[in-house]
Amino acid sequence: MVKISVYQDGGGRISGFRCAGHAGYANSGQDIVCAAVSALTVTAVNSVESLTQDKFSYEGDEEKGLMDFKVTAPVSDRAALILKSMFLGLMMIEESYGPKFIQVDKGIADLIRKEV
Repeated sequence: MVKISVYQDGGGRISGFRCAGHAGYANSGQDIVCAAVSALTVTAVNSVESLTQDKFSYEGDEEKGLMDFKVTAPVSDRAALILKSMFLGLMMIEESYGPKFIQVDKGIADLIRKEV
């Protein structure tokens, strides 16, 4: 199962995420849940890097299915929007495939609504 947790800054704003594990929905190379999670998380990291000036830390281990991403300075509005969009997509995957394969931090929905 893939577990995704959220990081927050001192003001409670989304500042990053930790994604760990493999979905186990299908065999490696055919797992559409893992592919979808990877597409969303990698795109979010690349978007923050390319479309913002935010500084961040990143750690990844493909074999362990680990991505740890955190904005290290105040989170810009643009980076916050990118991260909210990623979490919305991840929540939709969880709704479609269930918590047996992916579990998104339960507090994220409240954070997204709070920041709108």
